[in-house]
This record gives sequence, structure tokens and C-alpha cells, in this order.
Amino acid sequence: MPRRRSPSPSSSTAPRNRTPQPVRVRQRTFGDFVKAFLAFVALAVLLVGVPAALAMTAGWPFPESFEPMEWLKQDISVSTFLGILTFVVWLAWAQFTACVLVEMKAALSGVGVPGRVPGAGPSQLLARQLVAALLLVGATAASFTPSLAQLGQTYDDNQRPTVAAAQQTPGLFAQQQEQAASTAAAVAEQASHTEATPAAAKKQGDTKFYRIQPPEGRHHDSLWEIAERHLGDGRRYKEIFELNKDRVQPDGSRLSEASLIRPGWIMEMPGDARGGDLVEMPDDAPKVSPEVQQQISDYARTGDGDRAQGGDQAQGGDQAQGSGGGAAHVDLPQQRPAPGTDHADLRRPAPDQVATPAEDSSSFGLPEALLTAPLLAAGLLGALGHRRRQALWQSAFAGIGGRRGMEPPTPTGDALDVQDALLVGADPEGVRLLDRSLRGLAASLAAESRPLPTVYAAWMSNGDLHLQLAQPSGKPPSPWQLGQDQTFWMLARADAGSYEDVDTAAPYPGLVSLGTMDDSRLLLNLESVPGIVSLSGREEDRAAVFASVAAELATNGWSDRMTITLVGFGEDLTALAPSRLRHLDGIEALIETMEAETRQRRGALGAAGHDSVLTGRTGPAQHTRWAPHLVLLAAEPSPEDAMTLAELAADAGRLGIGYLVGTGSGDLPGAAWEMEITGEGRLLAPLLGLELDAQLLPAAQRRAVVELFTDTDPERSPDGPGTTPPFLVDISEQGRPAVYARLVGPYEIIGLETPDGERSALLHEALALLLLHREGVHPRVLSSALWPRGVTDDVRQALLDRLRDWLGTDPDGTPRLRTDDAGRLTLAKSVVSDLDVLRSLYHEATQGKGVDSRAVRGRLLTDALVLVRGPLLADRPEGRYRWLTHEIVDAQLPLLVADTGLALAEFHMEKDRAEKAIEALNAALRTAPADERLWNELLRATHALDDPQRLTALASDLVTRSGARGLPPRTEALLDELLPTWRDAVAAAG
Repeated sequence: MPRRRSPSPSSSTAPRNRTPQPVRVRQRTFGDFVKAFLAFVALAVLLVGVPAALAMTAGWPFPESFEPMEWLKQDISVSTFLGILTFVVWLAWAQFTACVLVEMKAALSGVGVPGRVPGAGPSQLLARQLVAALLLVGATAASFTPSLAQLGQTYDDNQRPTVAAAQQTPGLFAQQQEQAASTAAAVAEQASHTEATPAAAKKQGDTKFYRIQPPEGRHHDSLWEIAERHLGDGRRYKEIFELNKDRVQPDGSRLSEASLIRPGWIMEMPGDARGGDLVEMPDDAPKVSPEVQQQISDYARTGDGDRAQGGDQAQGGDQAQGSGGGAAHVDLPQQRPAPGTDHADLRRPAPDQVATPAEDSSSFGLPEALLTAPLLAAGLLGALGHRRRQALWQSAFAGIGGRRGMEPPTPTGDALDVQDALLVGADPEGVRLLDRSLRGLAASLAAESRPLPTVYAAWMSNGDLHLQLAQPSGKPPSPWQLGQDQTFWMLARADAGSYEDVDTAAPYPGLVSLGTMDDSRLLLNLESVPGIVSLSGREEDRAAVFASVAAELATNGWSDRMTITLVGFGEDLTALAPSRLRHLDGIEALIETMEAETRQRRGALGAAGHDSVLTGRTGPAQHTRWAPHLVLLAAEPSPEDAMTLAELAADAGRLGIGYLVGTGSGDLPGAAWEMEITGEGRLLAPLLGLELDAQLLPAAQRRAVVELFTDTDPERSPDGPGTTPPFLVDISEQGRPAVYARLVGPYEIIGLETPDGERSALLHEALALLLLHREGVHPRVLSSALWPRGVTDDVRQALLDRLRDWLGTDPDGTPRLRTDDAGRLTLAKSVVSDLDVLRSLYHEATQGKGVDSRAVRGRLLTDALVLVRGPLLADRPEGRYRWLTHEIVDAQLPLLVADTGLALAEFHMEKDRAEKAIEALNAALRTAPADERLWNELLRATHALDDPQRLTALASDLVTRSGARGLPPRTEALLDELLPTWRDAVAAAG
């Protein structure tokens, strides 16, 4: 039966909220003892008194002799009727006795639902009530466990709460496409203003304005809320700010900060603003006074001159840009006019670019080097998550060290700060778009039978992707366009959204971020440089550049396969990607390796008939050949070794080999491009016309990053992954939570009022993040998860205040949302999720009370499995909870459910209850359908039924599920053991 939904018109995307119920701890009363005594008397009378009375008055129901034919010939007398009636009474007593025995067995074992006695509906119900009343005063503390499970099982049956209907929101990618389109329209309109005279530029009636309203019955208005109401996205508040910055308001003041607006001020709005009477036209606003109309008209005129002046400055800036040339020169692409917002930027803005000045001065203890490196952070974060998932599966399936760990070590100290910085600074969407754009370009060129052009560098600027080519290569395929000259190909952010995932090789895997200049990020293509790239500067500064380059090349998302050779540094960095990174001891070993590699690649290209690796990447062998080999040499070579390397690098561009070599003197023989890193973090290349804010990975952050990766290895130490959950719930009767959130399945909350509809989705998402991180969440990590494109400090603090007010306080007055000594946000123990309960029940069953008590273990495992209602946050709206992609809980939950199902199946198989074991395994498979262990145990349990037909049907189902991949080797071997003829039987079945 579908759940009833609230008729409220709220369009919140929040999950359903239960009507708050008082949390009571039931104490046994005198009435409970009276009920138990009366139940005992009733059971004694019914079980002992009734048969005793019948035996004394009517005798036993069985006759002295068995003569059916003689009975049929006798007349039906009163004694015959009484005998039949006595037999019926004896039969009713026997049925009731069976009901009492069944109910007593189920109540004492605590496992499963009581069996049903045939035809004993009312009798079994009476027996159940009497047994429950009798056992009420003898229940142990463990009896509270089913009541926790009932929060996830029987609440729907007993309550009919108001449920908030969830609204599906467009995904972040769709939002960015829509915003990019509106931004392009705004750019075109702004350009037209700068070219026309103020009188003929536009009609005032085409522009919309908003007058800040006084706070009557609500809190003060803000640009965020105005953008949310009238533009559909609060993150567009910066568009409003840029349109009105420093313009004179009716009271003579000016807008200088996005967070400071006053009632009576007038805001010019973007052209797509909507919102009834609040968005007004200067010459068509009949519902406002003539004075306000005049103010709006006067304010509209102040914008024309400012925008024209701004346009002149932008045009002058473009004219000032140089367009260098040369076969080995890197230019900064000309900047197109951009609106006052960066929400359409291809890369995510650095957090300090969207924060208030107060936040600029402090990073909350997080390393700035990773906060301002979005592509590097995204690669490291993705690789770290992949490594942790591998460790979980390896621990679960291989049983390393006899452990079945599901809890990776929690980082501390610098490692924890670095992990938070990765979460805040990472821009996985930017990496995804860059990868799709480059692969889409390669696919389009291959479809036109055109080779890939040689690309020296890529610039990510103002939402666009610019590729700087070594030489003109004609007109680019649509939707790419020519840039400022024939050596630039440009892809607009809005057009990049048209690309989908394509099955083609990565065309430019050697691209790596070096730094930023004028809000543009430079990625240098190391494998295409015609010679060696040298890097001079102090050793520690060079090491920070080399570490950043190595870490990004090893973990980036726009490469397929590559080899990265590290010489003179970075032996510890090989832990980031052992399949990509390798470390050599010295230059001699490097020269020997590269001489052989160069000869092999020249011969392979000649045999394949290719001019360079670029033509090979678009051919039939694109996925098997021509992966780049990038050499990072931090130790300064001798002049002789430098000349040898220069000879090897002379032909390296077409072979897909790149060299980045460090030097202390700044003069390296044979260097094609020369760069210098300064002590202030500036990367200089005067001959290339570059002066960048360098992307660095200093030594302290490098060690912390390596520690994050090495701690994921289950063979490294017996410390991880562990078996003890980070947060254990009190599952006794006294441990009932004040706030209970159901995360395993549809998201629901018990114990809190439904928050305001406009902020409900954010509050619920913030609470879910905190519940999944009981160790604490950094405030910037929380805001980055909720607002991936950045948010101001005041908006974040306002959300935390609302979240703290919504969660309330414990009976002792302590707030349920707290801040620890390190400044991280934590939840009180009275706020609990079903995932916490599930972990605690499994832990208690396998490592606590359940170890010594079979009955307790069975009850705990059964209650744990009852809590599982589906995948984590099953009904989360599209476009939200993007931060879950960085979590490993999606791998932990299926493993936990599978281990619970396996333990419960083993519990039942000890008593030869194969059907119960099959029921438990099927329940676990609904959440962990890919777990091979569950299928193998299901085969064993089915085999125990001694039903070959049923086992054959299960084998056929497994073969169908496996598809073209076939059955896993262990499953196939198990079937050969249990059912040797399964192949023929499955083939015959179809």
C-alpha cells in the first residue's frame, strides 16, 4: 500500500520526516507483575486444570478398544453425544497446548517469527498474549534490541504521519548547462551595451529591478535568497552583486560587499529573473508609488555608464594581451567578456575566491596548496577512494590475517587536514568535463579521418577550454571553434556539455597542471615538448613542483595508461599508483632504460606506419599502444649526462616521451624550455611569456598524502581495516535515542519537526553527512559538500545556526550539534542512525554478548537484518548528495549486510534449518547482490534441502545473472562439487 503523503504544497527535496514521538523508557510497574501472575494462573488452569478435570469427570478421550464397524452400528444416544463432545474438548486443549509451546519457544529463542499452528487463529493469539504477559517481568536487557529494529519495521504499520513529498531537482551538470546558457546571453547583452550609446543601448522596460524589502515578519533579505527566489539558484547571487556593485543607491550609499544590503535599496536583476510584483520594470510598475518608480528609473541610468566603462576596460585588456608565436611558445589565450559570476567556469573556483575577506585570511588549518589545486585534489581523492574500496574487498574475500575488517583507519593530524583539504578543493566535475572534451575531440577527428594535432598546452579560463597547438591544423570539428588565432582551438563550457562518454583513447594523457595566471589554469603537455623542460630554483621548491606533477600524473582522470619514472626523488610517491609510478636509483639506470625505450618506440612506429604516437592513438590499436612515458628527474645531471638526455629527447615529442629535469644553476644543456620556481611560489618562464602562481605539493603535505594511501593497505599493519565501528550505540533498554535517522533505504527522521521547506533539503543533507562521520566534519568540508561551487562564510554560518537550532539540545541543555577542540562538527550520542544500530548489532553479535550466547547472537543478527530496507539514502534527489561519490560507505554497507546474512545463515545451518538460512541469505542479497559469498552459501543451503530440481533452478539463475562473463571460478567449482550434472541440466532448462 503506498504511503500517504502530505497535502502540503511544499516543494522541498528533503526526505520524509516522521511526526516527533516522545521517547519513553518503560519501567516495569506493579500492574505488570499482576498481569504476569494472572497469566501464569490462566496458563496453569488451561494447560493442567482442564485435562485433569476432563480425566476425572469424562475420562480419557481414547476408547478401550478399536472397533470402527461396531461403532457405526450403535444407536446415537446421549452418552455417544457426550463422548463426541468430550473428544472435541480434548482436541481443543491439545491445539491450545501446541500454541503455547510454539509461542514459548519463539519468545525464549528470540529468533524468527513464531510458527503458525493450523486452524488455531484465536487460540494462538490468546496463547501469545498470555506468554507475553508472563515473560514481561523476566525480560533481559537484550530485549530492547527488537524495539530498535522496530523503528525500521513496524512504525509504518502503527502510525500515519505527515510525509513531505520529495521533489526531484536537476543534476548539478544540468544546472551548470542552464546557467552557462543564461550567462552567454548576459555576456551578449553586456557587449551590446558597450557598443551602443546610452540613449539607444536598450529600452529600460527590458531590464528588471528588485527593491529590497524590510524584514516584516521574517529575517533580513539577502542576495542569496533573492537569487534563490527569482533566479532559481542561490549560487547566482554573484551575478546580482556584479550588476550592482559600487552603484549609488537611493540613500546615497553603495553596495560593496555581497552580504551587506539594506531595505529600500534597488538591485538590477539578470534578464531571466522571475517573481511577480517583487521584480519590477522602471517604467511599468503600477503597484509602487511614483517616488519608487523615479528611484528605479534614476538607478537604471547609473548602470549604463558604468557598464560602458567596464566594457572599454575589458576591450583594452584584450588589446594588451600578447599573442606569441613560435613552434615552442606558450601564450595566454585572450579572455572573452565574462559576467560577474564564475558558476559556469569549467573548473571549480578556489574556495578563497568565493569566501569573505575574513575567510581569506584563514584556511581553518587546512593546507592552501591543495585547496587551490582542484584537478590534483580530485585525482588524489578519486584514487584514495578506489584504494580504500579495494582494501575492503580484499579484507572481506581474502580474510587477510584472519580479519574481516570493514572500518579503514581514521586519519589524524596532518593526514586528516590533508584529507579535508582534498574534499574541499577537489573539482571532480571539472576533471570529468576535461576528460570528456578531449576524448570527444579525438573521436570527432577520427570520424573525419584527421590526425590529432600536436598540443603544447591547455588553458582553462572563464569556463572555456583552450588548446594551444604547435602549428595551425585547420578548422576544428564542431563544437570546437578557432580561438584568437589559428593555433588556438577553443571549446565553450556550454558546448562541452554536449559530449558524453566515448570509447576512445585519451589523446593527451601528458597534460599536467603547472599553475594559474590571471584566473587561467595552465596544463603543460610534457610529452609533446620538443626537447627537455628544465626547472631551476632552490631544491625544496623544485621538490614541491616535482611532487605536484608526479601526483597529478599518477592519479588524473584524463589519462588511460602511462609510465612515470621518478629519479632523484619520490620513492614514497609510488604508493599513490604502483601501476604508473616507478622509481629508479640514479641517472645511469635512467639513461640505460630510456635508450632501450627510445629504440623500441622508433621501431614500433616505423613498423606500424605512423609518424607519431598521436596518429597511433586514433587508429585501430588505440587502446594497446602509444601510452606516454614521462621522466621526472629531480637530481641535476652532469653535463655529459645532460647531453645524452638531450639527444634522446630530440625525437621524444613524436615518440610520446617527455622529460622534466631539475637544475640548480638554471643552465641545462639541450633544454628546449626553461622554467624557474621562486621562493614565493612563482613559476617563471620568460622565453615562454609565462609567470604563474605555481601548483605545489610541499614536503609536509606530500608525506600526509602518502600516509593516507599507505594506511589503506590491509597487509601493512594489523591496525586496519578494523572490526570495531567508530561509534557504538547503546542497545540496552536505557539507550533509546532522542533523534533517530533511517539512512539504510529511504531517508526518514524520527524525533524532529519538519524544518522550513526552503531549507529542509540542505538541513537533511548536512545531518546525513554528520551521521556518516561520527568522528567529526570540518566546517569547510560540510559547506563544500552542500555547495560544490563555493559559498560565502556568512551563508555557511547561517546554515550551521539553523542546523543547531533544528537538532535542539539534550535534557541537560547540551546542544546536539557540537564543535570539538579541533573545530570539527560532531553530533551528540543521542542522535543515532539505523546504520549506527546495524553496525552495533553486528559487532555485539560477533564480538560481544553473542559470542557466549547462541540465543542472543541469533536475536541480534535477526534484528540487524530487519533494519536493512535498501541501499543507502535510496530516495535521494538527483543533483544532491554528490559528496557520496567520495565516500566508501557504499562499499561498506553491502559488505556489512552480506556478513550479517552469512552469520545468520550459519546460525541456522548449525541446527539444520536450511529454509531459514535461505531466507536470511535472500534478504542480504537484496542489498548486496554482487557478493559472491552470499551466492555460494545459498548454493550450499539449497543443496542441504536435498532437492536437485531447486538447486538446478538456482544454478540456472546464476548463469543468467553472470551473462557473458560466466560464473566466477569459485562458484563454478562449488557447483561441480554439489551438482556435477549442472551444466547439462542448465542447458536443458534453456
